[in-house]
Amino acid sequence: MADENRIELTVVIPVYNEESNLEPLYQELGSVLSATSLSYEILAVDDGSSDNSFKKLTEIQQNDPHVRIIRFRRNFGQTAAFSAGFKYARGRIIVPIDADGQNDPADIPRLLAKLNEGYDIVSGWRKERKDNAVTRTLPSRIANWLIGRITGVRLHDYGCTLKAYRAESLKPIRLYGEMHRFIPALARWGGENVAEIVVNHRPRIRGKTKYGLNRIFKVLLDLITIKFLASFSTKPIYIFGGMGGLCMLGSLISGGITIYMKIAQDYSMNRNPLLIVSTMLMTTAVQFVLMGLLAEILVRTYHESQDRPTYVIEKIQEPNPAAGSQES
Repeated sequence: MADENRIELTVVIPVYNEESNLEPLYQELGSVLSATSLSYEILAVDDGSSDNSFKKLTEIQQNDPHVRIIRFRRNFGQTAAFSAGFKYARGRIIVPIDADGQNDPADIPRLLAKLNEGYDIVSGWRKERKDNAVTRTLPSRIANWLIGRITGVRLHDYGCTLKAYRAESLKPIRLYGEMHRFIPALARWGGENVAEIVVNHRPRIRGKTKYGLNRIFKVLLDLITIKFLASFSTKPIYIFGGMGGLCMLGSLISGGITIYMKIAQDYSMNRNPLLIVSTMLMTTAVQFVLMGLLAEILVRTYHESQDRPTYVIEKIQEPNPAAGSQES
């Protein structure tokens, strides 16, 4: 096997209950990667699968020294799987790909060619998606538009896993929640060059999708966090002061109405619920928002100061160096 310092390409595959898709994907990847003439490794991250995915990966690894496996103790989510894969990848270029077979490995050389034009990140765009229009495609288009508007980094398809990264572009980025999809925006804010190309998207043939509409709400919350961290993490007084100003404005309006009702209609201020209700609702809303944002900062401070990742690895299973030389 090539010296670990000379590996040029790492393909990261987050795996969660994709037993039936692993062998076909591996065969496609092997054919494509061997044709690139690059030294490479395939790093599969088993995200606590409850089926035989890990067993299947082990069988594949026994016959191919290019395959490495990280196994989580339980399911930590796709972002944690990406985070571990990026951390332990040894390639100078990192290409993540879904394990469900919907991303086409044949697009990898095109991503690499675009990267060689001088870009730091090349993102795939599933222009012709083969997913359910109501539950997947439409929400995705709305989310992509919203992410582009809020972050200022316009991409057609933030949710496409198939991307190509220079390893150094990922080093400053820490991933939490569902934030792996925001990597291009985070990298662009850091001065990296980002490009986008159309990639092939295929229908799922085997297994069941792990995504649902509940993912939209998580993405929206992460988007709020991303915007806050990008715009206000070093000057939180701006947002806290702004929210305080809104509270003050609401209080003045409510108080003014209460006073007007007292003067014009002789309505008792002590018995007027308007001021109390509006004040309580406004105060509660502000407290929830600010506590959520403060909690995000505290969580990041804790993890960064402790150098504590958001996942727990059971083991890293390295390939047998003699696996590829057993043929007679």
